[in-house]
Amino acid sequence: MDSTHFFSELKYTQLEKDTKSLLLQMFERWAGEEARSFVMLPPSGSYREYYRIKGREKSAMGVYNADLKENLAFLEFSDHFKSKGLAVPQVYDRDLGSHIYLQEDLGDVTLYAFLQGMRPGKDFPKELADFYKKTINNLIQFQIKGGEGLNYNKCYPRQAFDRQSMLWDLHYFKYYFLKLARVPFDEQSLEDDYHTLIDFLLEADHEHFLYRDFQSRNVMVVDDEPWFIDYQGGRKGALQYDLASLLYDAKADIPVEVREELLQYYMQQLKHYKTVDEQLFVKHYQAYVLIRIMQAMGAYGFRGFYEKKEHFLKSIPFAIQNLVYLLDTIDFKEQMPTLFAALRNVTESDELKTIGQDNEMLTVSITSFSFKRGVPIDVSGNGGGFVFDCRAIHNPGRYPEYADKTGMDEEVIAFFGQEPEMAEFLQDVYSVVDKSVKKYMSRGFKHLMVNFGCTGGQHRSVFSAEQLRSYLLKNYKVKVELKHVEQDMKKK
Repeated sequence: MDSTHFFSELKYTQLEKDTKSLLLQMFERWAGEEARSFVMLPPSGSYREYYRIKGREKSAMGVYNADLKENLAFLEFSDHFKSKGLAVPQVYDRDLGSHIYLQEDLGDVTLYAFLQGMRPGKDFPKELADFYKKTINNLIQFQIKGGEGLNYNKCYPRQAFDRQSMLWDLHYFKYYFLKLARVPFDEQSLEDDYHTLIDFLLEADHEHFLYRDFQSRNVMVVDDEPWFIDYQGGRKGALQYDLASLLYDAKADIPVEVREELLQYYMQQLKHYKTVDEQLFVKHYQAYVLIRIMQAMGAYGFRGFYEKKEHFLKSIPFAIQNLVYLLDTIDFKEQMPTLFAALRNVTESDELKTIGQDNEMLTVSITSFSFKRGVPIDVSGNGGGFVFDCRAIHNPGRYPEYADKTGMDEEVIAFFGQEPEMAEFLQDVYSVVDKSVKKYMSRGFKHLMVNFGCTGGQHRSVFSAEQLRSYLLKNYKVKVELKHVEQDMKKK
């Protein structure tokens, strides 16, 4: 069977069709076997699209990114790091004209997911700290060894984390966090403080490779070893920035004493490569922690306040916790009074400290959809949940009297009330979902997604989604978000 026909039931835009067809062809050339599945991964903080493509024996990640310069940076860095023996995915094939490439599939376990699975509450087991030390050893290799002979001309958008780059990050924080969160500040005084901070940051040695986004979601766990992705924003910069990114990763929520242990470990390991003035290193490190937190909060504001993506808002309270600790320990606040006054206002905002937290309740997102459009993507960032196929159940859509009805109408509800197979199906669903809801609640997880699909997304899937909603609200203290994809589209 031709693989481009194998997936023809799903509806895509012409661009998506072309991209999928090209990626499938690229996979089959590399693998020497037919593609059997093509699944889009949930979106993250970027606009790149990732597809897991599997054949009978081989698997790879297909990537589409319309940004040619970013692709060039990623591919250049991948080839260079691979030649240095660093743990990055192998790039199997590329087509820059079509904005696609095929890379090694490193699985689904990120350091963030590994961390969540290893932590029974707030504890931070020794095994986890040891894995972070492995990650730090690799970070130093990227910074020192990875920077040797690297073509920094391929860096995008700039060759170095310089004054201009820092100003971009600080303005990002100002416009997409402070202003959107309605935190008051004096514009000119804040700009003056920004330049004071940048002057201090640039005093640090900034002639090494800076990974730029070295955080737990960009570290993969493969056979108990760290591997690394998403370094296309790398450039020349200071060593402290990437360490700050790792140890002050908001949702990783690393305890203070562990952060301090890992900071000391980093400096001891770094001494194998260069002389380190620990006191001065820590002082610059604090400043880089500050600008990294501000950059991250700018991203949370843009994605959360502006783009209305709720899961980014949920990172804000964690970032504020880190900011509180930093403001209590940093020793150059007097030199930047306006900046630190604004930051203090952020930490004292009750609204920001609780935003997106939903009183710590588990949120179950239930969605009905049509298989013609494909399975809905989990935008929570959790990546878990269920997809139930309702197409084996007797379909009222086959009868004219139900053609303009949905699973929410009384006539369709009555129809299913006379169908024992629907009741049996739902009992099975309840049994499976019950187990996850109980486990998620006991472990403090915050999001579970349940999808019901049928042919048209009108009768069976809608009815099933409505029934599960009622069942969960009756039996558990959870928040339920219900969405009927096809019905919502018809309303627009």
